[in-house]
Amino acid sequence: MVTFIGDFECKADAKGRIVLPAAFKKAAGHGEQRFVVRKDLFETCLVLYPYAYWEEELLRLRQRLNPYKREHKQFLRDFFRASAEVQLDSGGRFLIPRRLMDQVSADREVVLVGVDRYIELWAKPIYSAMSDNAVSLAGQAELLLGGASADSE
Repeated sequence: MVTFIGDFECKADAKGRIVLPAAFKKAAGHGEQRFVVRKDLFETCLVLYPYAYWEEELLRLRQRLNPYKREHKQFLRDFFRASAEVQLDSGGRFLIPRRLMDQVSADREVVLVGVDRYIELWAKPIYSAMSDNAVSLAGQAELLLGGASADSE
């Protein structure tokens, strides 16, 4: 199973290509050259899924959505419209479509963040501001994982 960890500041080259950090290339494995990138549903970032994990996500969607229901069909349309396939070139670089980069206000300086099975791509100023204002990890752990839950009482 693929696990991406860490965050890396990256700069796009003159053509807009971004080098995938060596740690992420290693985690993805030698055979994985394709990713699907899409706008995150909740945050102002893009998410890069290794293609195998993307296929697992699609399977989950297909099991829950009915394309013969109007609202499901609209969700699918919006979900796929905000997506694109990217491939690593021989230099380990990928090119995100400009329309997706614009959706998250990303220019040349970005931060790639490993989040378990996928990678988030943030505009550096947005990521820096979010990191500066973030609730502490200890506080989040206590809130989400600590103490007895109502279910166990």
